[in-house]
Amino acid sequence: MGERPILALTMGDPAGIGGEISAASWLMLRARGDQGPVFVMLADPDWVAGFGVPVQVIEHVEQARAVFGAALPVLPVRLAEAVTPGVPSVVNAGAVIRSIEQAVDLALSGALGGAVGAVVTNPIAKSVLYQAGFGYPGHTEFLGFLTGCAHPVMMLAGPELRVVPVSVHEALRVAVAGLRTEAIIAAGLVAQAGLIRDFGIARPRLAVAGLNPHAGEDGAMGDEEGRIIAPAVAALRARGVAVVGPLPPDTMFTAEARRRYDAAICMYHDQALIPLKTLDVERSVNITLGLPIIRTSPDHGTAFDIAGRGVARAGSLLAALEMAAAMAVNVGTRS
Repeated sequence: MGERPILALTMGDPAGIGGEISAASWLMLRARGDQGPVFVMLADPDWVAGFGVPVQVIEHVEQARAVFGAALPVLPVRLAEAVTPGVPSVVNAGAVIRSIEQAVDLALSGALGGAVGAVVTNPIAKSVLYQAGFGYPGHTEFLGFLTGCAHPVMMLAGPELRVVPVSVHEALRVAVAGLRTEAIIAAGLVAQAGLIRDFGIARPRLAVAGLNPHAGEDGAMGDEEGRIIAPAVAALRARGVAVVGPLPPDTMFTAEARRRYDAAICMYHDQALIPLKTLDVERSVNITLGLPIIRTSPDHGTAFDIAGRGVARAGSLLAALEMAAAMAVNVGTRS
């Protein structure tokens, strides 16, 4: 099997719960010995040490293997000012961005002494970064820019369901008005490639959701299925994709229906995320497909309202770390 891949974990917004759940994840993984993922955190070591875990500053990624059993390895990314839990600071936005940039650089080039198998990102506060001049809607688009990927695709995955929303962070009226056959085709092709490369599924099966109640009821409840979605399904099928749809959204997420496909292509954000989070919000993971690197993230935000209270649960970050490591092994990454 070889050595376990090393993962690069970003800092996220330091005023959120990222530090707490990172420390908790390290404690849980350390308890497993050599049975779990190894990660190095790109963050301010003084800030990380404030979460009650031993911290070891390292200079090279490969040092993480030897360090991980005794301390959380950190490649330093210094904060500009002290952190108050729950109170985000624009002054620290630069460090948040540098943490992401350096993690991607490690995954792309093997800088600082050794490559990492995947990038795992802690939650950011987009509104805070916007105030600092951040010019991207979110992590996905920024990662696309950093890796030269023009059209990254978001997948959310849990133990029982994988979903790919065609539109992501848009108002519902904008998402519906902007729905295009070409976008559905692109999402389907990237999803198929990701399921093969990252999940080791030789012949992925996709299910495409309709937009309207009952998938339009033959046009009686909307014509988008016939005009936009069905042509996309036909085009995907013509390109060799195993795909069905458009399916009625109210029945395609039942336990029986989910057994028939490996991922669902959904028309808008909540159509995808509501069933996923209802099934298992604690172990849901955000994945960016289409990149030349592997990237996962917990499927939740910064949770400023509970930061610093010691009640944040690390389940989704731990799942993101485990999934990133499994994906790295699937694509044959060795660090």
